[in-house]
Amino acid sequence: MAYRYYPLERMKRLSEAVFLSYGYSAEESAFITDVILAADRAGIESHGVNRLDLYPHGIDIGRIKLHAETTVEFETPISAVLDAHDGDGHLPSKLAMEMAIQKAKTCGIGMVAVRNSNHFGIAGFYSRMALKEGLMGICMTNAEGLVVPTFGKQPMLGTNPIAVSMPAEPVPFHLDMATSVVPGGKLEVYAKNDQEVPHEWIVDSTGHDCTNPHEFNRIRFSKDDGGLLPLGGFGEKHSGHKGFGLALVVELMTANFAHGNNGDRVRCVPDQEKTCHFFAALDLNAFGDRDDIIRSFSDYLQRIRDSRKADGHDRIYIHGEKELESEQRVEAEGIRVNEPTLREIEALCAGRGLNIHDFLEYKLDSE
Repeated sequence: MAYRYYPLERMKRLSEAVFLSYGYSAEESAFITDVILAADRAGIESHGVNRLDLYPHGIDIGRIKLHAETTVEFETPISAVLDAHDGDGHLPSKLAMEMAIQKAKTCGIGMVAVRNSNHFGIAGFYSRMALKEGLMGICMTNAEGLVVPTFGKQPMLGTNPIAVSMPAEPVPFHLDMATSVVPGGKLEVYAKNDQEVPHEWIVDSTGHDCTNPHEFNRIRFSKDDGGLLPLGGFGEKHSGHKGFGLALVVELMTANFAHGNNGDRVRCVPDQEKTCHFFAALDLNAFGDRDDIIRSFSDYLQRIRDSRKADGHDRIYIHGEKELESEQRVEAEGIRVNEPTLREIEALCAGRGLNIHDFLEYKLDSE
């Protein structure tokens, strides 16, 4: 599969133009674009411009309600529940984490749950919002049912990512992980590349191993049995039940804390998403000397880096290091985009009265 590399700034201008064409403000368009491109910067191809057309498509079919106003449905000094009223997922998520940050600065901790939302990009973007304020950040979201429970074949859970960001030296700790074996977006990339997926990632409608990424898409759109496996894979031998358990914790803290829909009832009809999110920020001073906590944690991470390596390996990566190196690489080389995604972007631009050539030098090898 051929790839093209495009300067970050050019792709940013294109994405902002798309959202401006739908009536978002310049500030809103810039924020949504920042979240999308943050995935590409971090090396997460599945959640960056690969999904640029996901949000306009949601608007076009009525799943994302333009200009929906997020409301506060419940609030205490340390917590809140918001209703996004089926609006874009990025904007209520920004508001929710900003509220959590302010509560943490005032009370030591802030927690905000959101219901009736849409896809919000990568969870790690929001946990990093707290990190930039010197706080520890946590973000979770549920998603449409794509993951089967241990010993089951009906998709009942989303990929349900968890993100945790924590100040540390020389690199902040930053974990952003799905509770399924892989995020659903990775299967989208495999399908675009017409590439078989590894064993024990997905199961077919009988609950048996399947390596065809197009089968996953069929299951996704037909709502048939089958889907992704939880983190750990099949059954209990490799701890699939633990990934299942983590996904349930995410469901609890997103959907049930927000009084919203669990994964089996997210996107159960074509024009409604109803995703739920959870955001938290913690002021480390609530546990004593903040600097001492960061220092001791950083020292521990360094001892791990310096620990003995397995044969054939010369480095132990701490979560966040690969993302930082990817960001530096993308700044220098540009964003990597595959041919099918470029064709989707071209069609998206044409549908919005935009010319892709105004933003990108665009000519595919196959043309």
